[in-house]
Amino acid sequence: MTQQLQAQIHAPDDVRLDSVVLPEPGPHDAVVRVAACGICGSDVGYLKLGGMMGPTGTPMPIGHEFSGTVEAVGREVQGVLPGDRVVVDPQGAANQIGNGGTEGAFTPRILVRNVTEGRCLIPIPDSLPFELAALAEPLGVGMQAVNRSRAQAGEKAVVFGAGPIGLAAVATLHQRGIEEIVAVDFSNTRLSVARELGAAHGFNPAEGKIWPRIREAHGESEVYGNPAAATEIYIEASGAPDVIPEIIGRACSGARVSVVALHRQEVPISFLNVMMKEIELIGSIAQPPNWDDMLEMLVACDLAPMITHHFELERFGEAMAVAQDPDAGAKVMIHMDSETD
Repeated sequence: MTQQLQAQIHAPDDVRLDSVVLPEPGPHDAVVRVAACGICGSDVGYLKLGGMMGPTGTPMPIGHEFSGTVEAVGREVQGVLPGDRVVVDPQGAANQIGNGGTEGAFTPRILVRNVTEGRCLIPIPDSLPFELAALAEPLGVGMQAVNRSRAQAGEKAVVFGAGPIGLAAVATLHQRGIEEIVAVDFSNTRLSVARELGAAHGFNPAEGKIWPRIREAHGESEVYGNPAAATEIYIEASGAPDVIPEIIGRACSGARVSVVALHRQEVPISFLNVMMKEIELIGSIAQPPNWDDMLEMLVACDLAPMITHHFELERFGEAMAVAQDPDAGAKVMIHMDSETD
């Protein structure tokens, strides 16, 4: 066999399973036999745009949340052997896998370039199933948002958006000893998953105003004569344009707001409120530097509820349709080769 299938975006709302040549490693590369790869919200966004920023005339391979087994390595590669079970840092060694680079992981075998230049192949324990290991990348994004917020045990937190990144933040907050977690989302399915991962409350804005419920759950703190929620931590993982202004207008003094959602449009912010309340507005992107942090949490905590759908690669179009529907569930996992497990 010299060909394999690969999911590639050709134009807005046009993703196809193309036939591509099987990869071979160069002296500094490795070929990974992909076991599982999750569909990310950015994949959905790329499909809507027709590419990273729009169509370029060249198909864009996608898929960056993956795990698998090393199948072959180049002659200059040391410390990595065929048969090693790994998760892959898609940004490692400047690969940009599934994010505008030349490779994407919705395919049975993927070329990981320049593995001699950095730790982009991270070993995973034998006890960790491949599909859970594939959660390391999105877990890391949510974990980094929590890290950036400096959340401490005993504090109270609200997570806006219960997609995979928001759910990862919920799980991390709970693992760090924060019990009073509110998840906010328009999908009751996702709110149910958030509760399984440690959220004490799940509020759907379609079912009533959320701020009175947040104040009821977390208590009130008066700011210059006005009631405010006594919440210390906010994680913005929704991307909704009205969320950040609402938080800044209704948060208590000293609140920390960690923004991990992708806001493609400018958002109006009252910096008078930011100043008067001494609110910390914090950006967060990508994962913690040490991927072992995510793997240790995946071993210690049951994050299986995050995965609500499973598909084989041949049903990728159907899987993407589910991922595009926020009411359908949370993480959609694509299984490339059941024999790899």
